[in-house]
Amino acid sequence: MSGRREDYLFWRLAHFLSNEGGYRLIRANENQTELWFENKKNKNARLIRLVRFDLDWANKIKRDIQILSVQSEKIRKHLFVKKLTVLNLYISTYLPVDDYEYLIENNELSNEKVTIETVVMANENTYEALKAVGQILDNQLDFQIDSDYDESEIASLKTSIHKKASQQLKEERQLFEYSKPFFAYAFMAIQVIVFLLLEVNGGSTNTETLIKFGAKYNPLILEGEWWRFITPVFLHIGILHLVMNTLALYYLGIAVEKMFGRTRFLWIYLFSGFTGTLASFVFTGNLSAGASGAIFGCFGALLYLGVVYPQVFFRTMGMNVIVLIGINLVFGFSVSGIDNAGHIGGLLGGFLATGIVHFPKKHRSLQQAGFVIITAAVVSTMLYFGYHSDRPEVVNNLAEKQMKKGEMEEAYRLLSDYVATDKGNEITYFHLSLLEIYREQYAAAKEHLQQAIRLNPDFHEAQFNLAFLYYEAEDLEQAKKHVQKALSLYEDEKYEALLKKLETQ
Repeated sequence: MSGRREDYLFWRLAHFLSNEGGYRLIRANENQTELWFENKKNKNARLIRLVRFDLDWANKIKRDIQILSVQSEKIRKHLFVKKLTVLNLYISTYLPVDDYEYLIENNELSNEKVTIETVVMANENTYEALKAVGQILDNQLDFQIDSDYDESEIASLKTSIHKKASQQLKEERQLFEYSKPFFAYAFMAIQVIVFLLLEVNGGSTNTETLIKFGAKYNPLILEGEWWRFITPVFLHIGILHLVMNTLALYYLGIAVEKMFGRTRFLWIYLFSGFTGTLASFVFTGNLSAGASGAIFGCFGALLYLGVVYPQVFFRTMGMNVIVLIGINLVFGFSVSGIDNAGHIGGLLGGFLATGIVHFPKKHRSLQQAGFVIITAAVVSTMLYFGYHSDRPEVVNNLAEKQMKKGEMEEAYRLLSDYVATDKGNEITYFHLSLLEIYREQYAAAKEHLQQAIRLNPDFHEAQFNLAFLYYEAEDLEQAKKHVQKALSLYEDEKYEALLKKLETQ
């Protein structure tokens, strides 16, 4: 029957690409006369378009390639690649009757970003064309083609290819549906419960309440409260913060837990929360809380999917994930009050944590061991830097220890030398003012308290101590101003007593 040889050749090539060439069937038209294959590793022909198409005139090829060029550009953008090479392979009973070679030789329908290599394979040039395709694929196509075939032989090839594609699709679905989520829902519930506890115990935006419940607060971490690397994950500052992170956990957390399973998700989420807090501890001195680091860890887990299964990643969620990460990081750098160090730390932690456990029922022992070593090195380095650098929190903590031991002169020299380098924060200046009061250097103490307040106008202890110094200097107006400010920030019996004393004078 006319055309059965070419039909067999079409499906024989498709079978080779699918089973021997490392390609994956990604698209087929309704009549199954046009098949698309992808192999990310083959730069010479990442995409192959295989067409069973009886050609007559060259213009037919030209119009088809023009349409293909537009389609290929859309695919290039979707795959997020700078350049894309497409092998366009026609299987025809006869070659076109007019001159078509100029379209192929000049490659005139390609551009800087999309290259279309076209091969026409017909009865007259089958083995010559097979050789040309083999050179492009860097793989010899040495199978023989007879003059005619039974329909059953062609059907057998079709069945084999569709079975392979169906199996690949099934494996992909299993990749995204490994288990039912549990811990993602549990963490959402814990977040809401803890938020309610914060609200009834002083408010989720109250600094003292947040510190009491375990927010990241560098001075207390330096004092030995290591659990503050984890507890901030479950605290949120304000209802908007809670809602945004709970929604993110609902969409991202559930997807990651379904993909990696409950135990792996528990490890990824908590370790990401830890590395997010650790990065915040090392790079910022601000009090912080929230599940953002752990949620960015879920992004890191999805990026790991992109490294291990790039074709699956970019064909499904890849571009959305990358765009979301980019938007969140740009937003974090452009808006004040967002702990971007924690976000980046969580992202890195999620990627490393996922690399350690890999995918369920799949093992890459050497690679996983490498991730363990890298993770241990990163965490150890950050912990060492966090506890031993000359950051204000570290210096302040050392000075506090010296003061508790009665080593006042040593603490004074340490803080004086440190503020001379312009590195101190409000706590540094506050501690230095205490030592200056001890040394009866009241003018210097007043100056350093004012500097502490400039750095943090809501520092109520500094406001009170400055009020007391003004009181001692008989500047009652300034004393009253600062003690009222201290009381507006925090209710304390000492503050109230001083205000009453000032109001009676």
